[in-house]
Amino acid sequence: MQTHQQPLVSLRQLSKQFGKETALDAIDLYIQPNEVVALLGENGAGKTTTISTLLGQLTPDKGEVTVLGYPAGHWAAKQQMGVMLQSAALPDNVTVIEQLRLFASYYPHSQPLAYVLKTALLTDLVKRKVQTLSGGQKQRLLFAMAIIGNPRLVILDEPTVGLDATARREFWSCIRALAANGTSVLLTTHYLEEADALSDRIVVLAKGRVVAEGVPEAIKAKLGGKRIRFRSNGSVEAIEQAIPGCAAQCRGDYIELHSLTPEAHLKTLFDAGIVLQDLTVVGISLEDAFLHLTQPTQEYAVPAKEMSA
Repeated sequence: MQTHQQPLVSLRQLSKQFGKETALDAIDLYIQPNEVVALLGENGAGKTTTISTLLGQLTPDKGEVTVLGYPAGHWAAKQQMGVMLQSAALPDNVTVIEQLRLFASYYPHSQPLAYVLKTALLTDLVKRKVQTLSGGQKQRLLFAMAIIGNPRLVILDEPTVGLDATARREFWSCIRALAANGTSVLLTTHYLEEADALSDRIVVLAKGRVVAEGVPEAIKAKLGGKRIRFRSNGSVEAIEQAIPGCAAQCRGDYIELHSLTPEAHLKTLFDAGIVLQDLTVVGISLEDAFLHLTQPTQEYAVPAKEMSA
């Protein structure tokens, strides 16, 4: 939930280059108290550079970074942050409770172990050795380690990569429980439905720039229109010929296209004698909007009057 309080994180006109390659190009990013922000972008978009800068691991070439009222990397900011990175490793020959007790000792005001275990769905695994845990259980242990210091801000970098659908949903429950307790979260993810389900606000990065920002519904609204999906006896070429400017795509046995005027385009297809089966017309998904924002050369079906304008 967004508030009008002082942001916990503020990045202003942040720029970073590696040689001739621009990783971040004057980006602005903020995170408010009690807010879950999803940072989306393809590989190379600048997500990792942004997180590394927030943690004080990289020094920006230009711009200002403030984390919890301190410069990035300041010890006082680190004491109020929890971080779960993709590269984290765990010792094998300790139990879950032993690992958490060790991490709790690092903080002056750590969370009660019972709360951490419940939030991370680990209550029934306290005596298990780390080496016996499944991939999803290990990720939840890393999550528990990130929140045990009672942080005001938690950074989760691709936390569900490699997990099966069940393990991912279980991890979503952990994030929701954390957010419900008032902790702010910065989440990077490749799973667009994850960002849609969990975040209060989404920031989309492309080639080091912020190309969109807002609540999930606002991001989808930037594209507008509907997605038409059907099976057909007609080819993609025939459909594109019937609707000039349309970019139809095959997905399995189905053909999909985006249209700003779905009723008119369906009528055109019917009038052309193209048979449509299993027809659905649905609102734009976050994936549609993301592709439109990060791959602006993609074509979409537009009304005829716009084609001639």
